[in-house]
Amino acid sequence: MSTDFRMVFDARDELLASARECEAEVFLRAFGNTRAQLDEEYGPYEDSSVFLVLADQTDMVHAMVRLIAPGGPAGLKTLVDIGGAPWGVDGSRAASAVGIDMTSTWEVATLGVRRGSSAHGTRLSLALYHGLLTGARVNAASSFVAILDDRVRHLLGSVGILTRALPGTASAPYLGSGSSTPVYAHFAPLVENQRKNYPEAYRLVTLGIGLDGVAVPAPDEFKVRERVGQHLDSARDWSDLSVGRIPVA
Repeated sequence: MSTDFRMVFDARDELLASARECEAEVFLRAFGNTRAQLDEEYGPYEDSSVFLVLADQTDMVHAMVRLIAPGGPAGLKTLVDIGGAPWGVDGSRAASAVGIDMTSTWEVATLGVRRGSSAHGTRLSLALYHGLLTGARVNAASSFVAILDDRVRHLLGSVGILTRALPGTASAPYLGSGSSTPVYAHFAPLVENQRKNYPEAYRLVTLGIGLDGVAVPAPDEFKVRERVGQHLDSARDWSDLSVGRIPVA
């Protein structure tokens, strides 16, 4: 079967540059964020950022996810940002209250699909979700945090990627989004719940069965490279399950 797109985890060089262009295009359109604003917001997290991309045969990135790995000097942006307006919540205490292990928790920072890819938009979004869950499993992530635009949170929930608000937070305006919620999810129970209650989504999103036209790499190609946290090798393993403020065009 022919493929229109290929998935790459931890994109580098030209693919990374194209991923940043995709991110800038989507966030300018969705929230009015300029490239300079994105650089200011995510600059402290660059050394811990890992990009998952979907690229066409010319290596143009049509969809991307920016992940922030644990262990970076700046921490996780979600837990830092909820300390300021509009929430004013201690991120460390909120994380501890819900059993988040900071050594193995990742952040889903940005996710987007280019408008020009609208004919494939749903397929690319589902493929990104599959890549996200596969990357989490391979890198033994225990949980994730994010500040999700509420529309996107609903879309994720519709395929069994259910999230909960971090303690002390609620939906509020955030960086151009009229309504976003700081959330978390523990991967193992998330996937188990999806398997039981969203079986079709589990097959498509978690197992990747039916992602036509997208070339997905072998699991070992999702292993994050050494520059972001050797401690991941000792993180929790949930492979026995078989398996942001984030606009989607």
